[in-house]
Amino acid sequence: MSTKTPAIGYLAATAIVAGSIIGSGVFMKPATMAAQVASPIWLALIWVIAGVISLFGALIYAEVGAMLPRTGGQYVYFQYMFGDFFAFLYGWACFAVINTASVSAISFVCAQYANYFLHLPRLPAATEHLWVWHIPLLGNLYPLEDIGVKGIAVVLVLGLTYLNYLSVRASSALQVISTVVKILVVALLVGGIFFSGHGNAQNFITPGAHSKHGWNLTGGLVAALTGAFMAYDGWINVTFMGGEIQQPQKNIPKSLLTGLLLCIGVYLLVNQAYLYVLPVDAMAHSGLVAADAIDVALGKTGGAIVAAMIVICAFGAINGNTMAISRVTYAMGKDKLFFAWTGKEHPRFGTPGNALWLHGIWSSILIMSGSFDMLADMFTFVAWVAYLFGAIGVFVLRKKMPDMPRPYKTWGYPVVPVIFIAFAAFYLVSTVWNDISRYINGETPVINSVLGLVITALGIPLYLYFKKADRPVATNK
Repeated sequence: MSTKTPAIGYLAATAIVAGSIIGSGVFMKPATMAAQVASPIWLALIWVIAGVISLFGALIYAEVGAMLPRTGGQYVYFQYMFGDFFAFLYGWACFAVINTASVSAISFVCAQYANYFLHLPRLPAATEHLWVWHIPLLGNLYPLEDIGVKGIAVVLVLGLTYLNYLSVRASSALQVISTVVKILVVALLVGGIFFSGHGNAQNFITPGAHSKHGWNLTGGLVAALTGAFMAYDGWINVTFMGGEIQQPQKNIPKSLLTGLLLCIGVYLLVNQAYLYVLPVDAMAHSGLVAADAIDVALGKTGGAIVAAMIVICAFGAINGNTMAISRVTYAMGKDKLFFAWTGKEHPRFGTPGNALWLHGIWSSILIMSGSFDMLADMFTFVAWVAYLFGAIGVFVLRKKMPDMPRPYKTWGYPVVPVIFIAFAAFYLVSTVWNDISRYINGETPVINSVLGLVITALGIPLYLYFKKADRPVATNK
């Protein structure tokens, strides 16, 4: 990146971690999770377990991030661990599925809830279906559906892309402010519910009418854990910006630990606040649990309050992800493993401007296609494939580069990485199994996890093209 002084300090780095994690999930996931476990105690434990496993991942990546504090994050790490080919496939997957799909999905959620106040226009149903994109094996996409909501989502993406294009410092400041605001908003939600006087502490321990046991409980716990993991996703983003962080050897580990511990506390408090006013069975049957909880605590104002909270939290998540995601493509361009112009920074602003705009445009196309729900399922799966190999790579680097300075070493090594690897492997295998079962039963038109791997594999011809082109490759090995 630029030779200027790194613009991102510890507070901003922590805001990137927490701000990228806390989005709409905490307002929407708990109801489904309550139905899956039918126990308030297990529900609380799931948030803690998922947070601890995510924290284990952060501890692993903190070692590599402090050891290799360079812009590009996992892409750079994979170059050292497994070479250019594996690193390129990861970078391609980030651009095609993982990062852009996450931004498009969060932006659409933000725009949907902004529509609660804006009442955006929508075309007649017949007009919405005039323009059809047919994709074999996937079905039909309708770009004109929800055109008002999609338009606002695109404005959000391009507007925040422009801010990040102009200044790393300005986008960092916005991230700090938006993260502080969303923490305050969540604190008001929790405080308002707990001090309303309309709850019952017995709800924390009273099981549902149809409590689960044996394999039914095991299956429910796995499903609920998957939902919690999706809510915690985003902690890796700060590593993408390693070259722009002040004192990265110290601030990357600190921000990962602080940000994740903060999110574990926030999620657990919010979950307990819901339980305080809604027994677990009521949570399980709630369409929007945050709104129903506020209705019980404060009266019939839940819809507007929750819509405002989701807009605030999702906005910060969009900015946090926009800041981070283009750095992988930028690093690939610098190494001549992608289009060279994506590796150029703006001569005045010192930002990865071309990569930012490429990601912003592709995210906007995904928004207009309406395909991001399917892509969101895929990006979670493919991201966890990368997390798994990154954890394995810690062992590889310990063997390949034993004398490399490590300002931070993974706490609990090798037990913590082994636990994380075992869980990630279990999660991936169970996801593929579940996707195949749903496909066979006709519940989905495609096996999302396998499709994610296929899209990743489509990067192989591109890799061969860029390697064949007579350009020097700036490998980091």
